Amino acid sequence: MTLIVVLLLVFGYLLIATGHLTGVNKAAIAMFIGTVGWVVYICWGADFVMSQHPHEYVDFLGGATPSSDAVKYFICDDIFLKYVGRAASIVMFLLATMTIIEILSNNGCFDFITEWIRTRNSKRLLWTITLATFILSANLDNLTTATMMLVIMHSIVRSRRQRMLIGAAIVIAANCGGSFTVIGDPTGLLLWGDGAVTATNFSKFLVLPAIVAWVVPTLLINRQLPDKLDTEWSAPPYRGDDTNLNRWQRVVMLFVGIGGLWFTPTFHNITKLSPFLGALCTLSVLWVVNEAFNRKLNDADQMAQRRIPRAIQYGTIQQMLFVMGIMLGMGVMAETGVMGDICAWIDYNLHNIWLVGVVSGLLSGVVDTFTVAITDITLYPLVDADSIGTWADGAYMMQFAQNGAYWKVIAYTTAVGGCLLSVGSTSGLALMKMEHVRLGWYLKNLTPKVLLGFVVGLLVLYAEVAFIPS
Repeated sequence: MTLIVVLLLVFGYLLIATGHLTGVNKAAIAMFIGTVGWVVYICWGADFVMSQHPHEYVDFLGGATPSSDAVKYFICDDIFLKYVGRAASIVMFLLATMTIIEILSNNGCFDFITEWIRTRNSKRLLWTITLATFILSANLDNLTTATMMLVIMHSIVRSRRQRMLIGAAIVIAANCGGSFTVIGDPTGLLLWGDGAVTATNFSKFLVLPAIVAWVVPTLLINRQLPDKLDTEWSAPPYRGDDTNLNRWQRVVMLFVGIGGLWFTPTFHNITKLSPFLGALCTLSVLWVVNEAFNRKLNDADQMAQRRIPRAIQYGTIQQMLFVMGIMLGMGVMAETGVMGDICAWIDYNLHNIWLVGVVSGLLSGVVDTFTVAITDITLYPLVDADSIGTWADGAYMMQFAQNGAYWKVIAYTTAVGGCLLSVGSTSGLALMKMEHVRLGWYLKNLTPKVLLGFVVGLLVLYAEVAFIPS
């Protein structure tokens, strides 16, 4: 049965990696892996439980007679729900941040970006739009930020080739920007929620490598653009009667939305509650402010779109289901004991987290950023720093303690590695659909540039880990 679970996961990974060819939605594949994997697990639950949790199961029985139903109740209450809660906390955070972005976007709070980049100069437009993407993705969800910027860029630049190059730069900026904060990417959020990293330490080490990985390929992309872009500036979007909020109202909404998310790490440190609760609190306050500022629309048809943001509708739900499915699937793998065997093999044959990081980065470009990242995170348990002295190789095991180098390497390599191919991240897939970018074109024109930035950024991270104390 362990072999069946492993084959199920491998087959799912292959389908996710070839989703652009088969046309099968990766969210559906992820949910299939997560649900069927647990069904297989519970059907032969007694063997898995006695192998992985014998003492916990005996305590659960409390002297009662073991039975098939008892094993199933134990799996459901003591094993399965733990992974459901872990996945749900990430999904709820994504729901909150994506909805916050949609509310801000609906009210024109990002219109200043269009005003800021109003130019035909290729250098100014490229750097301003990618800088805005880099900053926003570090504080908001990187997928939604990338999609929003791609829409803005598509409405401005008329040449399809120029849109493909600038769109690729936007995807790179979004993935790099989201990689250096714990709230900018699901991987960082997962590491933070598990206690593997702290927000300040994580950003301190990853901000410079992320900037390098963004700047290097963007410089090279800039050389392929003409001095003057073929642009077209349309009138500001019509948002319905009395929907153009004045500047101070938009600034207030930005402060509530983004400022509230900035406060989330502090909220978590003070209360020790899951970060998604702070994000939901921010969303609730922003929603109230949104309805207060748009109270004149209470009797208008357009208010329906304001009151129910599109972020909670079909498109974003796919991303949340994908995250949920992958996390449940990896939970099954962890409970079979296979991940421990793979971890032991890697420690014996490789014994080098940087090599693991490079391989993970390359795989991220083919499979999916979050899929590879959560696989790497599941491989190694968080090591208690106080017990390091009991290990034979204490210096190596220190890399898996809180704020250890391993977690930072995985967060960086998977995020940037996902840009090596356009199919490696959801943002890249959005670019492929919006601008009809072909994989072969991306491989020829963008992959070498991203690879150079990936290597230089990794060298910067290596130097930081070597010379800056955690």
